[in-house]
Amino acid sequence: MTAETPRRLRADAARNSEKILRVAREVYAEGGSDTSLEEIARRAGVGIATLYRRFPNKEELVRAALEQKVAEEMSPAIRRALDDSDPLRGLATLWEASVSFAAREQGMLGAVRRSGALASELSAPFYEALILVTRRAQIAGHVRADLVPDDLHRITVMLLSVLSTVDPDGDGWKRYITMVLDGLAPARPTALPAPEPLRQWPSWGSPTR
Repeated sequence: MTAETPRRLRADAARNSEKILRVAREVYAEGGSDTSLEEIARRAGVGIATLYRRFPNKEELVRAALEQKVAEEMSPAIRRALDDSDPLRGLATLWEASVSFAAREQGMLGAVRRSGALASELSAPFYEALILVTRRAQIAGHVRADLVPDDLHRITVMLLSVLSTVDPDGDGWKRYITMVLDGLAPARPTALPAPEPLRQWPSWGSPTR
């Protein structure tokens, strides 16, 4: 076997994986979370054995599809927020990206929940950025000093919950991000009760509908 043969096999495997993921993303975006792996393989133009070699079960396929979407759509927003010299604008960027992603990907996130795939670690970079940008805003005096990281998790879940009450194809949810940002201003803040520890680590898979 020549050196060209392994390289060609690897390239073929990469193309097949990409075709499978593209079809899976289309299926889950359409709300077809119950679609069988056999049907996804058929639509991707590959054999079921090829699919199983890369994705041994639906949980692995759903997770890989979500990971690809996060890398394409959330990671750039996280970088923009971290690079922004205005921490309040950075906070808005992060929350808008998160809610917008959840609005567009309700089918995908529903598939994640139904498959049992864990998405919390995929959202960890988002929360790490949210905490860092908030700290910058606190140091700059733009956000109340008694806000703690657990508050940011809960606020994000609250913002995601708005999607069940607005047109998911519109941007009515932006109103509530503006309200939250205004509410975090340090001017004459009301003293907050002591924060409670999180009972569960939230993720983009948190219910929106």
